[in-house]
Parts: sequence; structure tokens; C-alpha cells
Amino acid sequence: MSENTLVSHNYLYTFNYAEEEHYLCELEVRSLFRSNLHSFVLESKINIDPSRSPFIKEKIEILFSCDTIEELIKNIREMPLLEDTFKVIGINYRDIGDQDKLGFKERKRIARQVAYFIPGVANLGQPEIVFAITKVKGKWFFGYYSENQGTWLKHQQKPHNYSTALPTRVARALVNIAVPKLAGVKAIDPCCGIGTVLIEALSMGVDITGSDFNPLVMKGIRENLKHFGLSGPVFLRDIRDITEKYEVAIIDMPYNLCSVVSDKEKFEMLQSARGFAKKMVIVTTEDIDGILNEVGFEIEDRCEVAKGKFIRQIIVCS
Repeated sequence: MSENTLVSHNYLYTFNYAEEEHYLCELEVRSLFRSNLHSFVLESKINIDPSRSPFIKEKIEILFSCDTIEELIKNIREMPLLEDTFKVIGINYRDIGDQDKLGFKERKRIARQVAYFIPGVANLGQPEIVFAITKVKGKWFFGYYSENQGTWLKHQQKPHNYSTALPTRVARALVNIAVPKLAGVKAIDPCCGIGTVLIEALSMGVDITGSDFNPLVMKGIRENLKHFGLSGPVFLRDIRDITEKYEVAIIDMPYNLCSVVSDKEKFEMLQSARGFAKKMVIVTTEDIDGILNEVGFEIEDRCEVAKGKFIRQIIVCS
């Protein structure tokens, strides 16, 4: 294999998001990949299940990266014999440049050409392995393909919901921002409301505890979790009564007319969070930077998510 051929555990991700989700997607990428997203495609050494994110569209586990299609085919011919059946697809990504964009017929032709040289049995109907080929900035990439299954989409249809609850996509991104690595992390949502964040976290395997001071939401939370076959600890208690220690807290600050919170109460809530969590991802519609600084949190990153004139701030603190 030639020197400019990369055979490694690198991954190529493509992204898709609505315009108002642009900054939230970028914040999620900085958290998950410790990298900045400058377009709709990202190469990284970090392996993330694309279904974790509401913004990742697909992933290629890169086997070969070559300057020419001829060089790519040369390397593919040297692959060991596959025991499983396979197919090859050609993909474009959003906002792809003219130098890289392949028309539908061209993608089909190149996929067939590449598949011909793979040592194994092709199966276009129900393959056990899917390979993908694409072109990024003039370079060809080939590898194992997986796409976002959108399993979180079903969580939009909860038995119980609030008009002021976080959108499911925002909640899922919040979890990824708060818990980029799942193993060994204890998280808490101390103002869990109807359980939107809990559902996303538990569905990803996050070790998370939920609590809320409102007794009227307890039944709804538990029925929502049960509806999706999820389970986790949920307690009726005030955030100021939490004594256990957690690596991270995800807090959607109360803001609607039924949840008027004074500056003193905000201070007490965030002061309590400072005591039980090393890190916090907070959602707020108000400027609380001064309170965060006063209770000892340092702001590490942030973004805004707008829906019409309604703007939420997402703030990452430690």
C-alpha cells in the first residue's frame, strides 16, 4: 500500500441540521469530538454511534483514503476475503463542493466498480456489511458504513408532555454535551419536569437520576419512562435537598409563568448544584452569568438555540 493511503481507525461523519440548530450542533461536536465543525463533514479518531446524535447523519469507518480511484481499487483488491456478504454505496454530504459532488448515476457506477474488486460475495438486497465510498476535498474515502437510525424520534410521542418542555432534539444534544463519554459517569437532572432529558439519557445508557420538586409531574414522568421501556431512579425532592455527588448535572431552569423563580431562589438552586456536581450543563432564557460566577462555576462553552423570538441559552460550566 502506498504512503498516502491511510489505514487506521479514523472515522468520517456527515451532519445535517436545521438553521436554528447550527450553534447547538457545533457545541455538541465540540463536546463529543473535541473538535470544531466547519462544514457538514468531519474526520475524527473518536468513534461515536451516529444514532447518539440528532445531527450526525452517517459514519464511515475509514479503511482506505486515497488520492485517486485507481489507488483505492488497488488497496481494495488486497483486502482479505470477506466471510459476510456486502454491498457498496456512494454518498454525497450536504453542501458538498462541485469538485467532490457525484451525480446519482456516477455514484452507482463507482460503487459497482469498487464492489467488483472486493474479495467476497455481494448482496444488494440484505447485505451483512455495507461499505461506502465518498469524496472529500478531492480525496477518496472508503470504509464500513453506518447511518443514524433515528431511534430518538419516537420519543417525541410521549404520553405526557408540556408545551414548555425542551424539544427532543435539543434534549438529546444536551445529554451528549453533558456526557460525551458514557462509561463511569453519574449524571443527574434535578429539575426533570416531564422527563424529556431523562428519556434521552436512559435510552443512550447514561447512568442518570431524575428528581423534581413538583408532585404533579411524578406520575407523568414514570408513565413516560415505562412507555418507552426505560427505567431509572426518579425522586420527589427540591434541588436544594440533594446530597449525593454526581459528575454532571443537566438543569433546565424554570421559566414559564407557573414557575416564577426569584434571583434568590436561582442563586440557591445553582449554589446547591455547585455542591453536588463537578460539571453542569444549564438551559436558561435569562442572563444568569453573574449568578453562575458568584456561586463558583466557570463558564467553559455556550450557545444559543432560537425558535422564532424564543431564545434558550445552553451554558457548559465546571
